[in-house]
Amino acid sequence: MERREFLKRAGAGVGGLTLLAGCTGTGTDETGGGTPTATRSATPDEGGRTATPTGRPTTSAPSGTLNVATYSSFTGEGTAGNWLKSAFEERYPEVTVEFSTPENGVNQFIQRKRQSAPIEADLYVGLNTGELVRVDERLDEPLFATVRDSVEGADTVKEGLRIDPDGRAIPYDTGYISLVYDENEVENPGTFDALLEPRYEGDLITQNAQQSDPGLAFLLWTIIAKGEDGYLDYWSALADNGVRVLSDWEPAYNAYLNGEAPMVVSYSTDQVYYHGEGVDMSRHQVGFLNDQGYANPEAMAAFADSDRTDLARRFMEFVLTPEAQAEIAVRNVQFPAVEGVDPGEEFSKYAYEPPEPVTFTYDDLAGNVGTWVDQWARQIVSG
Repeated sequence: MERREFLKRAGAGVGGLTLLAGCTGTGTDETGGGTPTATRSATPDEGGRTATPTGRPTTSAPSGTLNVATYSSFTGEGTAGNWLKSAFEERYPEVTVEFSTPENGVNQFIQRKRQSAPIEADLYVGLNTGELVRVDERLDEPLFATVRDSVEGADTVKEGLRIDPDGRAIPYDTGYISLVYDENEVENPGTFDALLEPRYEGDLITQNAQQSDPGLAFLLWTIIAKGEDGYLDYWSALADNGVRVLSDWEPAYNAYLNGEAPMVVSYSTDQVYYHGEGVDMSRHQVGFLNDQGYANPEAMAAFADSDRTDLARRFMEFVLTPEAQAEIAVRNVQFPAVEGVDPGEEFSKYAYEPPEPVTFTYDDLAGNVGTWVDQWARQIVSG
């Protein structure tokens, strides 16, 4: 599944839904800048290793190449991935971080595992809850290693964002799905039901839930709002009112910017990226429906077949440090996953949290999400 390309572009019932805690806090330098320094103390043992504050022994000077698979907009100039690579390599001079961006995302590794082919990566960055469910539904052998108890800082991740009951996937940021709208053309609908009114006919662009992270999140949000027995009827009414479903986030958002519709499904951090001199902020208003926003955490997970699990663990620990969390928030235009991190005054000014964050848990989605998406696609995409 694609993620938004901000930094790559030049310019069962639903009774089990989780209500998330808020995603702001205080505790770090507001600038979020600079290269992080080590905060753990360590003393050598007889084997030349060091003992961390948790008592876990580890090598004192890691070395080698860490292969990280991720999505394309996480890497490149100015991105969170590029900053992490530079800062991690500076902290550990004998380590090289290399990124790969598989076209089919985690599906590529599911297929390779099914074929007993080499995985050729040590860590996956950008895993969401639905993808983790898909991994478990399609594989009999573990694709990812259980790491929660061995990764320092994993317990600082906000409880409502912890997507994996088995402790393999560790969240590093989260976004909230919302509407972005042009207040010169429309008022914020405010509710899901209002989107069905004639005054909003043809005004909304969304994404294909089969291909797109925000598209899937918006579909799941409608299931929370309308229930498993009512979401298809709701989508039929949306279709009758002229909703457009485009393939993924980038063409949908570009269509919105080109004036093809005054509302688009996107992220509540939209203004973090678009604010600035000469920007017409009236075209970047954030609208929550039913006073909610769908939380879509992103997680990292170490491949079970990797022989660099210690290096992968160190990288995950680094990602969870306050310094890295602040940088990721600003550069990836998402909220931190760790408690008590402040990405800075500017981020806080332009990033909006919904009054009531909602999401589906792993257990909610297991055995359901594939059916929900297939039913939606047959009715909305194929129909």
